[in-house]
Amino acid sequence: MTQPPPPPQQPPQGGGFGPPQDQPPQDQPPQTPPPAAGPDLGKAPQPGYGYPQAPQAPQAPQTPPSAAPQNPPQPPAGYGYPQGAPAPQPPQAPPGYGYPGQQPGPYGQPQQAPYGQPGYGQQPGYGQPGYGQQPGYGYPQQTMPHPPQAGQQGGGKKLNAQMLIIVAAVVAIALIIGGGVWYASSGKDDGKKDDTASAAGGTGGTDDGNGGTTSGKEKAPSDPSAKVLFQVPAPEVKNDSTVVVSGSWLTDKAYVKSGIARIVGYDRDKGGELWKIPLAGPVCQASRHVTDDNLTAVLYQPAMPTKADPSHGCSQIALIDLDAGKRLWTKTVKTGDQLINFDNITLSGKTVAVGSTSGGAAFDVSGKLLWSPKPADSCYDAGYGGGEKLVAVRKCGSYDQRQLHIQTIDPKSGKVISEYKMTAGIEYASIVSTNPLVVAADVGDSAGDGSGISDFFSIDGRTGKLRTRISAPGEQFAARCEGITRVEACNLLAVGNDRLYLPTEEHDGTGKYSQTNEIVAFDLATGKQTGQRADAGDGYTISPLRMDGGNLIAYKRPPYDKGGQVVSISGTGFKETTLLQNPDTDAVRDVETSMSPEYSEFLYAEGHLFMSKVYASKRSTVRDKEYLAVGFGTS
Repeated sequence: MTQPPPPPQQPPQGGGFGPPQDQPPQDQPPQTPPPAAGPDLGKAPQPGYGYPQAPQAPQAPQTPPSAAPQNPPQPPAGYGYPQGAPAPQPPQAPPGYGYPGQQPGPYGQPQQAPYGQPGYGQQPGYGQPGYGQQPGYGYPQQTMPHPPQAGQQGGGKKLNAQMLIIVAAVVAIALIIGGGVWYASSGKDDGKKDDTASAAGGTGGTDDGNGGTTSGKEKAPSDPSAKVLFQVPAPEVKNDSTVVVSGSWLTDKAYVKSGIARIVGYDRDKGGELWKIPLAGPVCQASRHVTDDNLTAVLYQPAMPTKADPSHGCSQIALIDLDAGKRLWTKTVKTGDQLINFDNITLSGKTVAVGSTSGGAAFDVSGKLLWSPKPADSCYDAGYGGGEKLVAVRKCGSYDQRQLHIQTIDPKSGKVISEYKMTAGIEYASIVSTNPLVVAADVGDSAGDGSGISDFFSIDGRTGKLRTRISAPGEQFAARCEGITRVEACNLLAVGNDRLYLPTEEHDGTGKYSQTNEIVAFDLATGKQTGQRADAGDGYTISPLRMDGGNLIAYKRPPYDKGGQVVSISGTGFKETTLLQNPDTDAVRDVETSMSPEYSEFLYAEGHLFMSKVYASKRSTVRDKEYLAVGFGTS
């Protein structure tokens, strides 16, 4: 089928970041083809299966009639939803940006600027010649491409290889703020906070010793019909720059969202401001985890960017009390007389950990320094994954002979508990989950779609031994990880029940002009598909948000004439239960579809769904009102 051109203003979705790898790891041979219940990992999907084929062009947006002028355009024969705009010209890469030789970059790896592991905000000396700290790091400039606008379908097909090369640099900037969701669901479970980030993986509930979990807490309401609770207007940006506003959390009482150089707590139901924490500069990165008493951490700049000095570096580490609405402390770390600019931040137990190309550091929530970079170290902690465990991505070796060490460490002392050495040549890795331990990497730059993922590595966190390796071809699966600087920056996936849950790429549905996809499960012990499948339904695309104990919480992005849904999927029988159903009116749908799981933050808990943007910029149009965040809720 001939596909129409890509939608206008759609963020580039491709580009293998970093230099191409020469050899794939030999840790374990590729897995045998999985059961017929899902995409065959051993070979490309066969014609007729419905999965996107390699030669196809990116999918066009699904433009709701309401978003069009007086007369909605007609869909091309044989294709999707009503189309609206002509094909845009491919964005041009800024001169000099990117990795050596302007190699296309793995998804999520673009920008990976501040948050977690390899690729998380590459600082000068990261080992990437020519990449360095760009002006406005942590404060993207006007070259930032915009995410899907109202009415556009957020998923879409991925760019082909030629387009990936053209847009690689632009993607790098876009992903500085894209693809992360940070939140803490309310309530306790055996004394542990279920703080798994939606779309970011991790387990929920208590650990049974094998990565399994308890049953979920989210219950279906008698009536899942939801209404708009409130909308937070987009902050005003006085010039043409783009400001990072990443970070959002959900507690028992408040929805908390980063603004421009501030963090604000809103009433969960009415949207009124409960408290506000001013910061000296914009937030660079935010931890997706919280402590049992609702403490979290952020990285921010020490001053507001100006035209003369567009970035002051991400040197400020702050601990935030989400209940009291207070900044408890701010810390910095130095190498000699120089402040270290960190790329990522996370939290595990009572430990706040930050990583960079200069090494990693950690503080107790009391403010006590636990460890910091040692000048004599030949290796460095590029970033950390937090949550139930603390896992470091430690880099050793020269740029052309990189060795990654995945280390489970004691969050209080920094002592290494176990270690897994990835095959030499793998430049970047992302921590998908710390318990069970799952790592993603684009081996040999083979994903080819900018997702940053070609393979997942299931590792025994106690012994450091590889349990299994899961092949996840980019043309079949839609999960993404940044990995270059933000080690934890993964979305559109989840881990629980000792399984990995992945969405498939969109493909033709059974209805006319229909596109859809599914979520499938992989066993982390065997690496094979379990045969479980959750269908989005014609016109919908489904994305994992987080685990709820043993159940999976997922969001269904709607077609042009429906409202979105949040569903709970049973971890055993994969039975779907609707938790929330958004209105299908034009005005509400336009706001909802202006944010997508790929490029926005999604939080769900107790009948409340919050969507928010991760950057603010000067509004491109006067006609369309833009929002920083929107909340939906059931009665």
